[in-house]
Amino acid sequence: MQATQATLGLADRISLISESSTMKVAAEADRLRREGVDVVDFGAGEPDFPTPDNIKNAAIAAIDANFTKYTPTGGTVELKQAICARHHADYGTSYTPAECLATVGGKHAIFNLMQALIQPGDEVVIPVPYWVTYKDVVNYAGGKCVFVESDEANGFTFTADDIAPKITSQTKLLIINSPCNPSGAVLSREEFEKIYHLAVKRGIQLMTDECYCRFLYDSEPFSIASMPGAKEHVLIAGSLSKTYSMTGWRIGFALAPKPVIDAMMKLQSHTTSNPTSVTQKAAIEALRGPQDSIPIMLAEYRKRRDYVVKRLRAIPGVKVVEPRGAFYAYPNVSAGFRNGITSALQFSERLLSEAHVAVVPGEAFGTTEHVRISYATSMKELERGLDRIERFIRA
Repeated sequence: MQATQATLGLADRISLISESSTMKVAAEADRLRREGVDVVDFGAGEPDFPTPDNIKNAAIAAIDANFTKYTPTGGTVELKQAICARHHADYGTSYTPAECLATVGGKHAIFNLMQALIQPGDEVVIPVPYWVTYKDVVNYAGGKCVFVESDEANGFTFTADDIAPKITSQTKLLIINSPCNPSGAVLSREEFEKIYHLAVKRGIQLMTDECYCRFLYDSEPFSIASMPGAKEHVLIAGSLSKTYSMTGWRIGFALAPKPVIDAMMKLQSHTTSNPTSVTQKAAIEALRGPQDSIPIMLAEYRKRRDYVVKRLRAIPGVKVVEPRGAFYAYPNVSAGFRNGITSALQFSERLLSEAHVAVVPGEAFGTTEHVRISYATSMKELERGLDRIERFIRA
């Protein structure tokens, strides 16, 4: 008899979350490659650039110096000082190490935050499309997701007026991700400030996911936490993964009022404990060292974005909003809904099995007619993959 969740006695709460769609796509693409299939992978949100040499050398030096023991749960004081100093230099904020927690990636910071903040029945307002993990970690904490639809015709942006009707007496938190994964949408500073003032007025916390904050094509990097008095109301989840091409190093951080940081650290002390010691030394060098790798990556992403948007718009019926940040395109591919395909999920499955191109279906992000294409890959792969997508849709 095949074992089931019930027969194995698994906790009910595990059914509140689903496997990460992006990780699922990556696993299926990897399986096909191991079987000898030539797969073009547009699924992973991972820079194809190597980690800069100065960062790698800092890790090697840490190993040579035997910096391989436990550290404080929330990271070394030196790392937290470097995080706060970098955030101040980039955005003009004034956090202290007591208001900082180093985590095992940005996703870990968000999970810890939800567990520390959200109680059963609390409502969390989330604009659509959203990053896949938000919904699941809110559900796991017992919260209720309240979604705000965005207007594709306006570049997937939204306003404070769109959010206001969704706020109730049960609302605990508002999540903003700008630049957005998956759409690449970027809120204007003016609109972000209006949303911040709305949150303050209604007495709710605002979490800003700043994972892609340094990758903006048309505007300067900005953190809403730089607003006067914002530290009391804003919770920041950040990551070094994308900014410094350090995905596999697993290092992220949270910046928040000390009571929130203390609560998150209490949880972390019983789960992962400290981020890897060697990674912490690499992160310090990333934050304090040269920042010239960032504009180099951004320039390459801009070139790739322009190419991807041009190619997608040349496919009959395909619509795509030009991304203003991050490194994703989020085209509407409903023109390819035929031959039994009725959803983005089916489109993605057939595209992988028949054309051998991996994309992430829009259902993972709250929409049903879009797919996410990561252009954090080489121009050669972009050309090959878009050729296949075009043939698949035209067939």
